[in-house]
Amino acid sequence: MDIIATQKYVRVSPKKMRVVADATKILTPLEAVEKLPFLHKRGSEIIVKVVKSALANAKQKGVIDDSLIFKEIQIGEGPRLKRGMAASRGRWHPYKKRMSHIRVVLTSKLVKVDDRGKSEGNTKKVKEDKTDTKKEGGKLGIKSKLKKVLPKKAKRQE
Repeated sequence: MDIIATQKYVRVSPKKMRVVADATKILTPLEAVEKLPFLHKRGSEIIVKVVKSALANAKQKGVIDDSLIFKEIQIGEGPRLKRGMAASRGRWHPYKKRMSHIRVVLTSKLVKVDDRGKSEGNTKKVKEDKTDTKKEGGKLGIKSKLKKVLPKKAKRQE
């Protein structure tokens, strides 16, 4: 089960927000709420708010906080405010104030079982093991199989 929280139109550039987001991805959500306020970046306060919102959403859905991990943290570009600064000789130097859209997705690492016996959460499909014959070099013996199946080519007569 994925828990999603978003924050749009944040007046911090996406490039600066991605630095904080990359530092946050390696933590658990509870660690992020504790440690990010001590990171000296303006975007850290905003990401803490979004993570707290995601934790509140998880609590509302009945998911245990300790079992949550970050599935993804996306920092997208929002609209840009076009501004300018007066320069000498009556000129104008334009610049852009960039905005960010933040999307935090949490997922549970434990499998939750309903009353009806259905399982929710991360369930992995078990793949069947394929047994292939391998050569010493580690490659599959496909050429040798093809040689046995395909007939030899007839030589061209000149």
